Amino acid sequence: MRNEPTPQQIAEEKIYRTFGLNDEEYTKIVSLMGRQPNYVETGIYSVMWSEHCSYKSSRPVLKKFPTQAPHVLQGPGENAGIIDIGDNLAVSFKIESHNHPSAIEPYQGAATGVGGIIRDVFTMGARPIALLNSLRFGEIEGPDNAHNRYLFNNVVAGIAGYGNCIGIPTVGGEVVFDDRYKYNPLVNAMCVGLLTHDEIATGTASGVGNPVLAVGARTGRDGIHGATFASTEDPHSKERSAVQVGDPFMEKLLLEACLELIASGAVVGIQDMGAAGLTSSSAEMASRAGSGLELDMLKVPRREEGMTPYELMLSESQERMLVVMEMGKEHIAEEIFQKWNLEATVIGRVTDDGMLRLKEGDEVVAEMIVTTLVDDAPVYHRPSARPSYLDQTLEFDPASITAPADLNATLHTLLRTPTIASKEYVYQQYDSMVRTSTAVRPGSDAAVVTIRGTRKALAMCTDGNGRYVYLNPRRGGQHAIAEAARNVVCSGGKPLAVTDCLNYSSPEKPEIFYQFEESCAGMSEACVVLATPVISGNVSLYNQSNDLDIYPTPIIGMVGLVEDVDHITTQTFKSAGNHVLLVGPSDTAGISGSEYLRVVHGLTAGDAPALDLHVEKAVQTAVLTAIQSGYVRAAHDLAEGGLAVAVAESAIGGKLGAQLELNTNQRLDEVLFGEAGSRILVEVAPEALAAVEAIFAKEGVSSTVLGTLGGDALEIRVNGETVISEKVAELESTWRGAIPCLMN
Repeated sequence: MRNEPTPQQIAEEKIYRTFGLNDEEYTKIVSLMGRQPNYVETGIYSVMWSEHCSYKSSRPVLKKFPTQAPHVLQGPGENAGIIDIGDNLAVSFKIESHNHPSAIEPYQGAATGVGGIIRDVFTMGARPIALLNSLRFGEIEGPDNAHNRYLFNNVVAGIAGYGNCIGIPTVGGEVVFDDRYKYNPLVNAMCVGLLTHDEIATGTASGVGNPVLAVGARTGRDGIHGATFASTEDPHSKERSAVQVGDPFMEKLLLEACLELIASGAVVGIQDMGAAGLTSSSAEMASRAGSGLELDMLKVPRREEGMTPYELMLSESQERMLVVMEMGKEHIAEEIFQKWNLEATVIGRVTDDGMLRLKEGDEVVAEMIVTTLVDDAPVYHRPSARPSYLDQTLEFDPASITAPADLNATLHTLLRTPTIASKEYVYQQYDSMVRTSTAVRPGSDAAVVTIRGTRKALAMCTDGNGRYVYLNPRRGGQHAIAEAARNVVCSGGKPLAVTDCLNYSSPEKPEIFYQFEESCAGMSEACVVLATPVISGNVSLYNQSNDLDIYPTPIIGMVGLVEDVDHITTQTFKSAGNHVLLVGPSDTAGISGSEYLRVVHGLTAGDAPALDLHVEKAVQTAVLTAIQSGYVRAAHDLAEGGLAVAVAESAIGGKLGAQLELNTNQRLDEVLFGEAGSRILVEVAPEALAAVEAIFAKEGVSSTVLGTLGGDALEIRVNGETVISEKVAELESTWRGAIPCLMN
């Protein structure tokens, strides 16, 4: 006997508020149903109408993203997006957040984030070939930041533990440290998969009478109300039971069984039981098909005694899928899953009445119209107001800052800053070489994974700069897309499409919604100019605690095609005697919004760096053409830390010195450490210099020969005066040892 509140108690005592529903939403549910919902129905509506599942605050903004192009085979709306890369091959990819779970249980929060994004990709029929991540933590230096180090350590361990065990290489990512994330770390996980056009699967529940199967792991009580938990303001007030527990070995079996099942041709639809578990998977599959579903709760495999329909529907136990098979072919699923030592159990059937009907044997325990769960979820057009802090930050005058006297010391300071320093401490924990297709491992501008049986490869990266978005939301959004595309180009790839993970604080604050709205507009503008449509993504809101908002942090996952493996390029300098060129604008790099200003002067102020999207497009086109022509030996995007840091990173990677000469009227700290868009460092052999410069001139792109490679020191002269002179080995020691030193 279930001891659950009655519909009357739920209404009179406003119990629905504890589910995350407000009074207006509850009233709308009553109106749609024509009666008061019972306890199970209230729970189902609450998760389906949560921010995490319904996108009720973000949906009007997301509709403005460009999502179509000739090479887009599947855009937003499915488990993951898919793009065509020619020769009947396609790539499926998506990025998602697991921020709130990771804040309270970092190992499992991160691990299950990886597991969930893998399922989103293989649900599309694709074999996962690579994982990436994007992480944000508070500062890790000093005795007061022990908790930040704990979160950092355990999130990385969780990502490694899951990815390494399942046998998918973690090939790239990024980590940023800033105290705006100390209460709300960001853990964004991305998966990339490969498939042929005839292997594409979708999450639809069509065909009256077709059997519905729960496959994979059994259902437990972990993760109940996880979707609601991810849609609230204070994750730290929640119980750890809201965090799921992952099993990568089970997931490996599930992956193989599902891909084999899809290949059988008998699958009508398949979907991951992710956020909101059986509730969202069943409602969304039925909604896409315009059908209904009838499920028998007594038939749902469970691993705990006495579970109620409410618990079965809202559990987010991992490694589970919902599958609709062709009628009479359910035995195919049962045989395949038995072979992989997994369960495949018929728990219901497809109907034509448009209802999601839940039964316990002959008793109906919940009955809801599918469209009311999905299509009738509330949509909020939130008020938007330009934040007042922007007026203060824009008042910043660079002339008020005194340039450091010792620029060698300043370069070391930046290289030991955890955001810039080597991330080997992180990626040495990841298996980046399993499957032996990784051509460029973590540590360069983008990772590159080859495609067996072809000359093609995929370049992929994650990128985002929350500080830029904070200082100028629209331009910051443009930067996020532009830098991700630039990283792909530097690796020899043509940028093709975007998946985004949009991390912000409460959309109910007009200033936060302004950040969200404006940055998405900037992203859209950049996507149009750079021809990189958005094919999938995720929104994570309410990332704030203790009156501290995170920086608005849109993370971009970008995938590009390397047409020939001979075009694969890395950032490390290669040969003495070669020239170093700066491609793109040479005189627009101020110190506003820079990592240098933050680290050396303790200021986050000014405007985001200058960016002209059409210049950006021309620079990327020119550099990619030069790479594909075989003239570029190394290429590296100028990002945090500016020119001096970029040169140092390339020198460290190649263990090769450089002697550079600049002539400018700008301040030394602006020249060396200022940040601006559309700038790429390239290495070119002397005999190729004229040809490369001709390519750049044809695209209308400026380029400057900075100097040559050789020796064991990095030397930079400005207007005839030596301002940087340091052994590469000394720079490497600072850069490579920074994070291990802080963590030990």
